[in-house]
Amino acid sequence: MELSPRKMRLLQAIIDDYISTAVPVGSRTVSKKYMSEFSAATIRNEMSDLEELGLLEQPHTSAGRVPSDLAYRIYVDRILRIGELSADESLAIRRYFDSRMEEMEQVVKGAAKVLSDLTDYTSLVLSPQLARTTIKRLQLVPVTRGTALVVLVTDAAVVRDTIIRVPEGIGNDELHGISEALTKRFEGRSIAEISIAAMNELLSDMAEHRKFFEELTDTLTRSTAPEGGDVVMDGAYNIFHHPEYRNDMEKAQSFLMALETKDKLQEMMARSTRWEFTITIGKENEIDALRDMSVVTASYKLGDRPMGSMGVIGPTRMDYGRVVRLLNFISRSLGEVMSGMLSDGVADGEGNE
Repeated sequence: MELSPRKMRLLQAIIDDYISTAVPVGSRTVSKKYMSEFSAATIRNEMSDLEELGLLEQPHTSAGRVPSDLAYRIYVDRILRIGELSADESLAIRRYFDSRMEEMEQVVKGAAKVLSDLTDYTSLVLSPQLARTTIKRLQLVPVTRGTALVVLVTDAAVVRDTIIRVPEGIGNDELHGISEALTKRFEGRSIAEISIAAMNELLSDMAEHRKFFEELTDTLTRSTAPEGGDVVMDGAYNIFHHPEYRNDMEKAQSFLMALETKDKLQEMMARSTRWEFTITIGKENEIDALRDMSVVTASYKLGDRPMGSMGVIGPTRMDYGRVVRLLNFISRSLGEVMSGMLSDGVADGEGNE
């Protein structure tokens, strides 16, 4: 859709004003605050043209206009300028990460917290996806008689652990031996390569433990689904800070119910890992309850490899430029922290055996 420079300027003025005020925008407001060289009548005519093009809508209770989903798409694709965070904001984020870096789970929760606090929207962070990592160590740690902790350590400083039953006849020394054999067999390989067939290669020496290996394989593959990664959420009730939801409880409740569908949110965030940034607006969203909202995501990386994603959900009236700036900086910071944890051996327990 081609718009004249004046119409494009007018569209930007209306969107900028509506983002900051949440009040439908009239021609007098535009003339007074943004385009004083034009009369209110001239601006009103231009606004009528934008309405006919499907870029502006008129709420029933207001004489002003609000942007449509299509208007926000044009704004994001053709008008938006991202810029950089202020020095104070950057420093605050750096300090936040620097003071909370002991465990990977804590890092992910911290990223969700700082993102929701700074945007005042609901944040989602998909924890590092094991399907994208390779194995450093597989270890069976005795817990009680008949049980052991399966510890899976990856090259992304990601640790997954779960309890497994140990059959009678397998003592602590034998568990250690199995751990060494598993690590030797799978070190440097992807999670996807853990399979019954791969385990069977070890059974020539350990055939009597076939059933145990089958259960171990099942335990590992179930806990590391192909698009694995848990979704950590923060700021769900921030939605009530925004008038379009504070004044419409049915809409707010629908949103909160959507946050309960963790499987759909996980799928959405897993797809987002494939791209550096995504912005989906209103009806572009696949989840019904988000079709009057916007979702902005960014992937984060370990080195050059995407490991997960983070994002915010908020009104279509969100400050897209600031959200993208924050996501860009926080995603880079998270990747740097993960790399630091890996090199320092914090998350994989090196030196603590």
